[in-house]
Amino acid sequence: MNLNFKSPLFEVIRDEKKCIKCKVCVVECSNKVHSYDEKKDVFKADDMKCVNCHRCVVLCQTRALIIKKYPLEFRENKNWSGTTIKEIYKQSQTGGVLLSSIGNPNSFPIYWDKILLNASQVTNPSIDPLREPMETKVMIGRKPEKLEFDSNGKLITKIPPQVSLSMPIMFAAMSYGAISKNAHESLAKAAEELGICYNTGEGGLNKGFYKYGKNTIVQVASGRFGVHKEYLDAGVAIEIKIGQGAKPGIGGHLPGRKVGEDVSATRMIPAGSDAISPAPHHDIYSIEDLRQLIFSLKEVTHYEKPVFVKIAAVHNAAAIASGVARAGADAIVVDGFRGGTGAAPTRVRDNVGIPIELALASIDQRLREEGIRNQISLLVAGGIRNSADVVKAIALGADAVCIGTAALIAMGCHMCRTCTTGKCNWGIATQEPDLEKRLDPDIMYKRLVNLVSAWNYEIQEMLGGMGINAIDSLHGNRLMLRGIGLNEKELEILGIKYAGE
Repeated sequence: MNLNFKSPLFEVIRDEKKCIKCKVCVVECSNKVHSYDEKKDVFKADDMKCVNCHRCVVLCQTRALIIKKYPLEFRENKNWSGTTIKEIYKQSQTGGVLLSSIGNPNSFPIYWDKILLNASQVTNPSIDPLREPMETKVMIGRKPEKLEFDSNGKLITKIPPQVSLSMPIMFAAMSYGAISKNAHESLAKAAEELGICYNTGEGGLNKGFYKYGKNTIVQVASGRFGVHKEYLDAGVAIEIKIGQGAKPGIGGHLPGRKVGEDVSATRMIPAGSDAISPAPHHDIYSIEDLRQLIFSLKEVTHYEKPVFVKIAAVHNAAAIASGVARAGADAIVVDGFRGGTGAAPTRVRDNVGIPIELALASIDQRLREEGIRNQISLLVAGGIRNSADVVKAIALGADAVCIGTAALIAMGCHMCRTCTTGKCNWGIATQEPDLEKRLDPDIMYKRLVNLVSAWNYEIQEMLGGMGINAIDSLHGNRLMLRGIGLNEKELEILGIKYAGE
């Protein structure tokens, strides 16, 4: 007898009194949870297939559906939780690696929530952003040691290429393949309207999106998918991806079922084949090798574009960042362990890497101590949830932040965390035409614009409350931060004082 110990994660509950038998739930569920028996005139629900994406609940006209955690319980055991036992059941049956999507869901400290902002009162009065100028524009790129002017006051110092952002926010790297073409277009259109940038991720750039080049950061990852001269020329900046917060030290994997004809053409791989990125770049085994690639990319684009380097937040991130800065990069992107992903080994996602707050503070401090902080811009990603997180990140030393999961949620993601299946009911993490068309770029880009615009206004309000009228005055200004519920070592790493000091 072949035993299968797998149990449902969720239970679908239908209120028969409210149900009008419209069958919307049957049509809309890509996982085939709902079915209708014509002969018996009854609905059935296969709880085993439910991922709790909320599609059926949201679209039910009469609110007849509820989804709850499946009530199966194991005997209480602090060491062997129900989740741990179920994972062992799954691996003992399949022999496979556990895969997970989105970010680390475990209850590690969220340092953003333990950091408080300062506010002005009398001696340094606050500023009203509705009535007084407030500057949130930032320039990303390497800065000169000093500025020189001629006798007429004209700048004669040559400024390295910069990326201009209307506010200190960008959309994080998400590849075409991991997310749908419509999702990518929503990000691109929103970035153009907002005056910021979005990132192609490691999946190349669809030909139809070259028109958004002034708001596009093109990525060069270890697999070099879709990388060619025209692609490099298309973007406003180039990002070399060394590491990713959700899976430091390993490569990437896009399942072949997500590689249709268009993704195939964009990534320059056969349709239906798995896109596997190796863990290392096979031409980078030292800082000197990284320097060679940085300047090769600058050479091929005529030194007109800044080159970023993306690393994962790990224990020695400060030392790595120092090497990256000295290798000639124009900006470092640091991705924390709460960063989202289309697919990552569960054990890696949940056990490798460190919080972005600690990595950011330690990197900024080390670059300052070495006297090279002004030589490079610092961007952070992985767990930025709201405008307060943005403000705290900038005060800890970031020049700007990158948001990924928040952007997906704005487009309708309900965090069911099954992106690996390609069955996204909201048309985001899928390449299936019938599902992808559920996401309308003309609607979703406006939601992204609304979200980031709201954050930008809140940033201005918080700056005004501190008596600051320009975002540049907040960069690395840790005097504006205080910690609460933190121990001495955490305060030391963050470089902030305790609340009340």
